[in-house]
Amino acid sequence: MAIRGTNIKIEGLTHRYRSRSGVTFNRVDLESPQGEALAIIGRSGCGKSTLLHIVAGLLKASEGSIKLDGNPIDGPSPKWVMMFQAPHLFPWMTVKQNVGVGLTFGNWSRATIDSRVDEAIRLVELQDFAQSNVQDLSGGQQQRVALARSLVMEPELLLLDEPFSALDAFTRSSLQHDVRAIAKRLGFNIILVTHDIDEAVIMADRAVIMAGSPGNIVHELDVDLPDPRDRGDPQVQKLRAELMDSFQEAANYNKPKAAALAG
Repeated sequence: MAIRGTNIKIEGLTHRYRSRSGVTFNRVDLESPQGEALAIIGRSGCGKSTLLHIVAGLLKASEGSIKLDGNPIDGPSPKWVMMFQAPHLFPWMTVKQNVGVGLTFGNWSRATIDSRVDEAIRLVELQDFAQSNVQDLSGGQQQRVALARSLVMEPELLLLDEPFSALDAFTRSSLQHDVRAIAKRLGFNIILVTHDIDEAVIMADRAVIMAGSPGNIVHELDVDLPDPRDRGDPQVQKLRAELMDSFQEAANYNKPKAAALAG
């Protein structure tokens, strides 16, 4: 599977509501080098998911630009794929059919589809379930199918919109480790949106905190830890505490401004 990462550059990105006055986030600047796993942490309403949808080409920004290796994003592309909170699989299809559906719609040759699908299923460790209907799988297995469906496109960038939030703690932890390991092995970028501090520390090379209304990047922290990462490791706990402190400080980001307006 030939995958490479990309250099991501976000400049002056602004998103305004269309249905009512207001700004989701204002003049966000952010860069991510090739092969980085980047976590964007923030409370509900700060605009982090909207930002991710714009990076995916699913929404248009009001102002600013996003470029991958110098090329602007102007819509969806197989070079960047997104995993959502729900796997959105076709329940009447087998695992293998679901994983290969994008390649099938793209009119790839049957030999290429079979080769890529088999490798993607192996990467997510679902070989024994390749011919099973996805409706017979557990929630964690279904998210692995969704991950394989993303990997089979050989993307430069994987966008994660809290895809593990509905899973039990054990399954969530397993997938967090596996997705990071696969990304590092194949070299593609990750942008992860989450409000889970532990998830950011386990999966990311760098975490940025988004806060305020309108939202913006208010803090960043390098997550310089060896792999695999264990939640019980003192280094992991130390970085988690640092990130939690920054996250709590960010909660007060716009309070002075709000108080001034109220006065």
